[in-house]
Amino acid sequence: MSSPRSGPAAAPTLALAVAQPKCVAHDVAANAIAHAEAVRAAGARVVVFPEMSLTGYELDAEPVAPGDERLRPLITACAETGTLALAGAPVLPGPRIGVLAVDGGGARVAYGKVHLHDSEAVRFRAGGYAVVEVDGWRLGLAVCRDTGFPEHAAVTAALGNDAGAAVRTGIDAYVAGVVHAEHESGLHGERARRVAADHGVWAATAAFAGPTGGGFARTSGRSGIWSPGGDLVAEAGPDAGDLARAVLTRPSS
Repeated sequence: MSSPRSGPAAAPTLALAVAQPKCVAHDVAANAIAHAEAVRAAGARVVVFPEMSLTGYELDAEPVAPGDERLRPLITACAETGTLALAGAPVLPGPRIGVLAVDGGGARVAYGKVHLHDSEAVRFRAGGYAVVEVDGWRLGLAVCRDTGFPEHAAVTAALGNDAGAAVRTGIDAYVAGVVHAEHESGLHGERARRVAADHGVWAATAAFAGPTGGGFARTSGRSGIWSPGGDLVAEAGPDAGDLARAVLTRPSS
């Protein structure tokens, strides 16, 4: 089991939300506005969004560059609320199925999905493991199929700090954006409880809601947040536009 990060610079709590905004296929501008609305509604330091949330799960979608002006409404909302948004999109290089970390200063590519489905591998390349740090909290990143591989959480939890930082390893939370079919909503809890048991950390899953590409005429919604003990502490409904929020307390070492 990994030792969760702790230290004097780390905030004792972290307000985190999982959001499932309405999505228009390929329409980054409209989706960025929906993301901005979710950020304002969440009132959280971190808001996690589903896989490819800015384009829909459209495997032919064009990559979204961090400097894309269509992201401006989301950047503005993050600036106004002090939020870090973790939004899903195809990104370069690769292309990869990625996560854009967006705050008031702009956007950057934070992660690329490691475990691709065969249909995804036709166009996309695998990324690498990554952690983002917010107020001293280390959040391990994952996208959908990654969560089905226990070694993904294990490798992510073992990542050290950036060069020059104090030597601390482990993560405090494991966060993922996913697209699951309607009948697969139980996967969220199953995988989250496994991560909690293996690593003693919080787990959060932002699940797509509403129709999208890839044959997903009906998706699961029901995004959730699970405690280090594996308990479900917050859950969204099945509909697009829903979200769930919780205040995370630091796991015991």
